[in-house]
Amino acid sequence: MPGEKILLVDDEAEIVELISLYLKKEGYEVLCSNNGAEALEMAKEHRPDLVILDISLPGMDGIEVCRQLRKSFSTPILFLSCKSDDMDIILGFSIGGDDYITKPFSPGQLVARVKAHLRRSHLMEQHKEDSQHLYFPGLEVDLISRTVKVDSVIAPLSSKEFDLLLHLAKSPGKVLPLEQLYKMTWGVDSNGDTRTLLVHISNLRKKIETNPAEPRYVQTVRGVGYKFNG
Repeated sequence: MPGEKILLVDDEAEIVELISLYLKKEGYEVLCSNNGAEALEMAKEHRPDLVILDISLPGMDGIEVCRQLRKSFSTPILFLSCKSDDMDIILGFSIGGDDYITKPFSPGQLVARVKAHLRRSHLMEQHKEDSQHLYFPGLEVDLISRTVKVDSVIAPLSSKEFDLLLHLAKSPGKVLPLEQLYKMTWGVDSNGDTRTLLVHISNLRKKIETNPAEPRYVQTVRGVGYKFNG
């Protein structure tokens, strides 16, 4: 939506200039910072609708900036990084990041992801007043009766399948690592054995997806975990 504020935090001037150019063409207001401390102050003052955050910042790195932001903001946070190692990606998601984009990247793809996260954020705001239901295209989750409707037809979910879907659907677009999702659902650590989770995800997809092999809602993020596409 034109006019939305995006906080861009990166110490590489060329990248800041390039991203700003593409975002401004889409009508966004872009606030720029090249360090973590300043970025936190700008976030408090301007309350951006989305944050694009480089991990490798001088001084306070992007991971710590994200941790601090998450104490006060639910704003979508998109990490930028030259690192593509799975552990770095998992760390980024586990401390509150919503997406992870590896440098070099396509500016057009970045803008597309920004739009997607803002769209999901708006949907969540629209339905925030109705705390008893979650609504998505073709899918309704009733938190009181613990039922799920797919195209207005009740899907026969087990208790754990419902819990898994609920954890994912409460944060559309946010990636939940396997270990975190397991602990949220079963209340204990998986001790490295997540086969139970994988089986439940497979069964859940069979019940809510038109084509479980190409899921629309519960999507796999390779090497990390799962996210819900609302």
